[in-house]
Amino acid sequence: MAYELSEEQEALRAQIQQMAVEKVAPRAAEIDREGDFPWDMQKLLAENELLGLSIPEEYGGSGASLLSNCIVAEELARACATTSLIFVVQKLAAYPIVLAGSEEIKQKYLPPLARGEVLAAFCLTERGAGSDAAATKTTAVETDDGYLLNGEKCFITNGSIADTFSTFTMTDIDRGVRGISAFVVEKEFPGFSVGPVEDKMGLRGAQVSEVKFEDCLVPKENMLGERGSGFITAMKTLDSSRPLVGAQAVGIAQGALDVAVGWAREREQFGSSIGKLQGIQFMLADMKTRVEAARQLVYRSATLCDNNDPELSLFSAMSKLFASDMAMSVTADAVQVLGGYGYMKDQPLERMMRDAKVTQIYEGTNQVQRVVVARRLLGKL
Repeated sequence: MAYELSEEQEALRAQIQQMAVEKVAPRAAEIDREGDFPWDMQKLLAENELLGLSIPEEYGGSGASLLSNCIVAEELARACATTSLIFVVQKLAAYPIVLAGSEEIKQKYLPPLARGEVLAAFCLTERGAGSDAAATKTTAVETDDGYLLNGEKCFITNGSIADTFSTFTMTDIDRGVRGISAFVVEKEFPGFSVGPVEDKMGLRGAQVSEVKFEDCLVPKENMLGERGSGFITAMKTLDSSRPLVGAQAVGIAQGALDVAVGWAREREQFGSSIGKLQGIQFMLADMKTRVEAARQLVYRSATLCDNNDPELSLFSAMSKLFASDMAMSVTADAVQVLGGYGYMKDQPLERMMRDAKVTQIYEGTNQVQRVVVARRLLGKL
């Protein structure tokens, strides 16, 4: 399926590029160094109506396509991956509500998310259930008053600061993934708590923590979709979100390539700029080619999502897999172009390289993406 960026999408890219250069990039190093959540960046995204970009218009959002969302994620990540993640996670966590919530639940939770008045979190991963969702141990037991949730989720982005949590639990343990149900949980519900913020390699400003449920009572109407449909909701959410991770990876790599090209033009060795050395030229040419190839695959997968194409799951997995592997390769090569300077914190490349790593891990490791692709190729053996 072909795609072509519209005039509106090109204008959106130009808008985000300008904002990123003027307001996001100057904060990136400090956000990484301090490790605190950048509330000023969250406010910036909210004021520019970006946190509701993917939420339907009838619930206060813009109803923009996934392709438009990918453009925003890419351009923000080009300057600061942590700021991009604020945008990406708001879409990720709101989508189960968009996809499976009742009209009452949508009207209650989506408008404040769209306005950026509150942040959301997506709660699927557990210590013993990362790639294997069927191993979910968090339970939800139905009572007369609602559902009592018990268990823990880990590595939850926005875990310590979100108000709204799209949460996946086991309601029927003997049914495997068909026993998983989804709920909207509020931080004020009795029995809900958060653990310490994790100390991470990259995305230092993102607040990642455990969230805990101890007889946490959730109203019955907060179930998203039918009982036992949670796994399908989670997979559909990830199918539409993995291209965003791919876009984030493309943005990080493009930012690293920008730095490397600028350095190659200005850095002098052997009496002239290093950009005249064929060894450097070939590195930059390969980096540019890989970045552009990943961008095209990400945009293609986003277009498939926007058109409800049955090939989405395959292309979503491939786009996330290829783009994140590319981002690690390109950021490492960019450090090499700068030599010893690239290894220093005075330059942004070591931060970009650390930030790129997690794109190979979250929203499904790249090993899992390869399993998805292989199964589509081979079918049942």
